[in-house]
Amino acid sequence: MIKKMSPSENEFDIPAKNCYRMVILGSTKVGKTAIVSRFLNGRFEEQYTPTIEDFHRKLYSIKGDVYQLDILDTSGNHPFPAMRRLSILTGDVFILVFSLDNRESFHEVQRLKQQIYETKSCLKNKTKENVDVPLVICGNKGDREFYREVQREEIEQLIAGDEQCAYFEISAKRNTNVDQMFQRLFTLAKLPNEMSPDLHRKVSVQYCDTSILKLLSLIDSKVKTACHSSIIAWNEEVLSLNTLKHDFIQACN
Repeated sequence: MIKKMSPSENEFDIPAKNCYRMVILGSTKVGKTAIVSRFLNGRFEEQYTPTIEDFHRKLYSIKGDVYQLDILDTSGNHPFPAMRRLSILTGDVFILVFSLDNRESFHEVQRLKQQIYETKSCLKNKTKENVDVPLVICGNKGDREFYREVQREEIEQLIAGDEQCAYFEISAKRNTNVDQMFQRLFTLAKLPNEMSPDLHRKVSVQYCDTSILKLLSLIDSKVKTACHSSIIAWNEEVLSLNTLKHDFIQACN
């Protein structure tokens, strides 16, 4: 059973095992925000507005338990590298978006995939090959097939041998394969079936209008000391992932 959350239910503490964070990464103008809009409310906005950092939250009541899905729609400019590292560190599932008519945006997805695996492997003290990260690579703007610059074979080569990574070609504008892409991501992440795209729009959405500037003090004081070269090193006495997640959520509220 899945139902809309009431205000009183929203105040309950949600177990950490029922909280998930979805992070959408990619270059500017590839359609990240359009994909999120399709997922949340089934709409497509024709007018382009650059995203700084948008945060959305959905609460579900499933078989008597409360589940929380946070959606982080990131900036494509990455003016603050530490902010992107924080997004990766706190993310549980990822969507990497490129535009089929923009080859450089595909190269950015290649770099992002590498960074995600390096960061997560460092955090979990594993090799990149042994890190399980539910991830979907999304080739958007399938409605511009005539202008395609990236061939499907190139993407399939990028995900070859990675069972936790899938690829979809979609069109946020035409709403082609969007729900299927999210469904596959949720399956990879082993999320409850009731959170699937064909059901979730019946559930309330909480919006958190968050600017990246609001988080700079948090980044400067904690993340900056934990960043060494391109890999994150952790001082357990000062910084923990749970503390970072808590502070990040508090900054959004």
